[in-house]
Amino acid sequence: MRLSSAIRAALIAVTALVGAGLSSAHADSGTVSLVIYKAGWFIGGSGGSGTLNFRGRSYALSTGGIDYGLVFGGSKTVLRGRVSNINRPSDVAGVYGAAGAGIAVGRGARAIVLTNQKGAVLELSGQQTGLMANADLSGLAITMR
Repeated sequence: MRLSSAIRAALIAVTALVGAGLSSAHADSGTVSLVIYKAGWFIGGSGGSGTLNFRGRSYALSTGGIDYGLVFGGSKTVLRGRVSNINRPSDVAGVYGAAGAGIAVGRGARAIVLTNQKGAVLELSGQQTGLMANADLSGLAITMR
């Protein structure tokens, strides 16, 4: 009896692993473009909008967030890139967290990789314009409009 429960437990574990592997294998990717405005003095905020292109359709996105640490100035960032590990458009929605430091005077390049609680991975790059100095923790929430 003890052997059969061990075999049963092993079969359940193998089934769960195979199911998890198949779920990831069916995950897809899309492209994202975002325009984010950021301003702050020690505590900052950001907001913006964008578009997700996924399986031939476009979906409107909204962004918002908060930064805390050393934040000074204001900027506009235009980012484009890829989102991976999503099964449906709503998987891109969620909260993304990051820690970072930098300075932008005028125009500069920006690149970032973020992951949300659903496992969606954003790989974005683009241009940041403005005067911004930061050494902070930040959160970015993306919602579907």
